[in-house]
Amino acid sequence: MKITNIRATPVNIPFTAPYRFSYGSMASLTKTVVEVETDAGVTGLGEVANGDRAADVEALSERLVGLDVREVTLAEQRTVPQMLYSPWNNAVAARRAFGGIEMALWDARGKIEGVPIYTLLGGAVRKQIALTEYFAFRLPGETDPGESTATEIANFCARMIERFGARWFEGKVATVALSEELKMVSEVRAAIGERQLQLDANGAWTVPTARSALRQLDRFNIHAYEDPVETYAELAQLRGATQASFSTHIINLPEAVRLKAPDTIVTNLNELGGIKRTAEFVSACARFNVGFRFHSGETGIASTAYLHVSAAVEHIREPSQTLLRWYGDDVIAEGLLAPHDGHLTVPEGPGLGVTLDPKALKRCHERYLAEGAFPSASPAEGYGGGFRKM
Repeated sequence: MKITNIRATPVNIPFTAPYRFSYGSMASLTKTVVEVETDAGVTGLGEVANGDRAADVEALSERLVGLDVREVTLAEQRTVPQMLYSPWNNAVAARRAFGGIEMALWDARGKIEGVPIYTLLGGAVRKQIALTEYFAFRLPGETDPGESTATEIANFCARMIERFGARWFEGKVATVALSEELKMVSEVRAAIGERQLQLDANGAWTVPTARSALRQLDRFNIHAYEDPVETYAELAQLRGATQASFSTHIINLPEAVRLKAPDTIVTNLNELGGIKRTAEFVSACARFNVGFRFHSGETGIASTAYLHVSAAVEHIREPSQTLLRWYGDDVIAEGLLAPHDGHLTVPEGPGLGVTLDPKALKRCHERYLAEGAFPSASPAEGYGGGFRKM
């Protein structure tokens, strides 16, 4: 079960139509696919979420060749600085890169032992994983006209119910004038009936703007707001402004407990350093009654890893986010993941239960080489606009 080689390949996953959010617009996502080869003839698959991290992965790989794929803790100790800050290393970058490698170690072990990852994690408490249906103003794509009006967005949501049985909805706000977004939310509410509705502002509002917006949006029975403001302290200031709950991508459990905000933390498997660390973190969240769910925007590799962790960890009860309906390509041989009745079924095959399509990997890598990274370091290039607080 020993590691013999590690490869990393940056890829671009295109959207059928660019979606708008508070930072600008997104036409594609850049991820790094990780392949861990073993002396058992099995290759494990992983993914780093935040752009082209091939160089980071390859730098860590030299310390891992020869290690047993089951020795996840030792692998972390060899590659990730064991402190929050180091003047000699980028601890955050190392943790994220290792998270992609660690995912591949679990996949390789599952394949070798012939069991799904959720079995390695203790067994499944659920097999159907709940996911939200996403909506936003979207720019026209080559094959998808997108949605440029409130009515078009509401019609999109209605189609998702009719065609796929969508049960939970989540949408972007803080992208256009509030008056236009109030009309959008009103029409979406009419289209989806009493189904759960939550909104994501990506931290674009100041506290006064958020108070005003939440007061006007609350009449549409909003279940939760994600990142209406940027900090935990600001979220705590909004507690009296709404009965809805708050979620955030910022990870700080002690502050969440101290300030009683946010109610839910939303992240990926890289930010905490992999599957093992994420499962441990969710257990800590459960102890302090803080919710947890995953966000979306990964290839079919990491998206499937989310399913396995969600299947095995009882505390992940809320529907996780998904942008999967908007994908125009993927790297897995099983094709585009498509939720039905608000759920995806966790794969039963060994490891992740999905396989890499070499032709698709090549195609998505060539797209990255042609397009560059999304988002890029330059807002004007990567997002189509700059972030501003409203």
